[in-house]
Amino acid sequence: MNELKDKKCVPCEGGAVPFDISEIHKYQKKVNDWNIIKNEKNIFLLEKEFRFKNFLESQNFVNNVGKISEEEGHHPDIFFGWGYARINITTHAIEGLSENDFILAAKIDLISNV
Repeated sequence: MNELKDKKCVPCEGGAVPFDISEIHKYQKKVNDWNIIKNEKNIFLLEKEFRFKNFLESQNFVNNVGKISEEEGHHPDIFFGWGYARINITTHAIEGLSENDFILAAKIDLISNV
């Protein structure tokens, strides 16, 4: 994970090829407990659920994820409520996963321990 947290997401306007399943699994080993799922359009996503003691902790975490996402120019889908936050990450422009997704996941993991 150390190598990913030190990288910066690069803008993706499309045209790039999304990772294939072997590349996805290679990168999945570099982040902590992120699941690989497919959405209703059969697009690969990274997904992880975080647990908290109450609503305010969930909200603070989500706000911090928002700050990181803005800094990186890469924006996940965020679902949260009392005691939880679920993050889904994909590169929408290429309809799949890229290194950017794993960089963002690694940076989110850093703040989940705060």
